[in-house]
Amino acid sequence: MSTLKANTIVASDGTSPVTLTKQSVAKAWVNFNGTASGATARDSFNNSSMTDSSTGNHSVNFSNNFSNANYASVAALGNNDASNPGGQGTVTVGHTTSGLSSTETTNSANGNNNDWAQMSHTSHGDLA
Repeated sequence: MSTLKANTIVASDGTSPVTLTKQSVAKAWVNFNGTASGATARDSFNNSSMTDSSTGNHSVNFSNNFSNANYASVAALGNNDASNPGGQGTVTVGHTTSGLSSTETTNSANGNNNDWAQMSHTSHGDLA
């Protein structure tokens, strides 16, 4: 068996690092506070901007488009505040090649749209 050890792998032209576009890794992800004014990412990858449309409704725009709208997305939500612990919620996501067009989050206890302090989305698929 052979072992390859390297600090940097570059493209064959020697000018740029190799990107992970053909491997099964997340092609986009974002972590943000859905209760804050506006929608600002705490940290992200392949995320150009976000929009806070209304209570419990956000959109996420990708820096690099997916090849089609049939990619997979997973979302997680919750609150980190003891005065507003949240509970269970549901997430409905609309896909376009350029982003998550509508991320609607509701509180399962009452069915109302709800903003959550801890919001995360990750998307897997092929980039354009």
